[in-house]
Amino acid sequence: MKSIEQKLIRFGLSTDLIRSVDPKLFEQHELARVVVVHKDSYTISNGEVEVLAEVVGKLMYNASSATDYPTVGDWVLVSFYDDTTFAIIHEVLPRTSLLKRKTAGKKIDFQLIAANIDVAFIMQSLNENFNIRRLERYLVMSHESNIKPVVLLSKSDLVSTQELAEIIAEIQQVMPDLPVVAFSTEVAGGVDQVARLLEPALTYCLLGSSGVGKTTLINTLIGAAVYETQTTSKKESKGRHTTTHRQLIKLASGAMIIDTPGMRELGNFSIETGLDDTFSEIVSLAEQCYFNDCSHSGEKGCAIAEAIESGEISVERLAGYSKMVKEAQFHEMSYLEKKKREKQFGKMCKTVMKNKHNMR
Repeated sequence: MKSIEQKLIRFGLSTDLIRSVDPKLFEQHELARVVVVHKDSYTISNGEVEVLAEVVGKLMYNASSATDYPTVGDWVLVSFYDDTTFAIIHEVLPRTSLLKRKTAGKKIDFQLIAANIDVAFIMQSLNENFNIRRLERYLVMSHESNIKPVVLLSKSDLVSTQELAEIIAEIQQVMPDLPVVAFSTEVAGGVDQVARLLEPALTYCLLGSSGVGKTTLINTLIGAAVYETQTTSKKESKGRHTTTHRQLIKLASGAMIIDTPGMRELGNFSIETGLDDTFSEIVSLAEQCYFNDCSHSGEKGCAIAEAIESGEISVERLAGYSKMVKEAQFHEMSYLEKKKREKQFGKMCKTVMKNKHNMR
């Protein structure tokens, strides 16, 4: 285990996680990390080889939601077969962080993005894609998972120096401590700054819409066109999904970076901490309102209304916060109702099977 353990530590494994696992489990299974998530299977690495893997039937049977399944970045206990060419995943180990979002569309459930992330690179391109309200949604997601966010502004060659300074000032006006790095992969400028952010044995995740240049950035960091990219529509400044699955890539620097498919829809729920951290100035002002149940819609003594009047916060930022609060509450209530119905259905099935057995 010692040599493998050292390889896995360089692969992002923490000594705290090793200590938290019952040593007897290592006598039965080996430790590995999920590096790719396919539709019905996974690719895992033990620090030496990458092999295809599937989850054991018991794990599937006991899973109550998507969060019980492995995702890219997870540490798992596995058994290898056929001369270490195939593996079975028995257990997902405790996560230090988990990026997740609401599934796209009307379905109310979680979709896992990545686990055990140290830094989230939130990427927007400096064309029509740049949207500070969308940026706030990604920040809520990162803060909720206790992941350090860093904003990467791609395609800096598309704007003037003055325009770039104004955009960065706009971001830092509402989030003054947020690191922001602008770069371009078309002309020399900024990629070296991104590379300097990458530390050995830490795991980074790229988040952003299609077409912002996530895969192009990874190819540039690698120094070769390893991963497929597609051109962006000049008319709409939108890209199509190049990355179709989530994968963890180890760079020559020793850092790990996870590329994710572009997200056209970003819905969050169960994000109280993330909202508080992202909109800390609004939360702080709300505590100063005269009425405890102030709706911030014109009541007497509303500290937020006064802040808007003075220009301390913008109407748009408050609207973005209010919209996310309402969405989160709605999605969470819908999710809990869904789980309640599933639980009731499960009880009914057990009752039917029990009665059927008693009638024999």
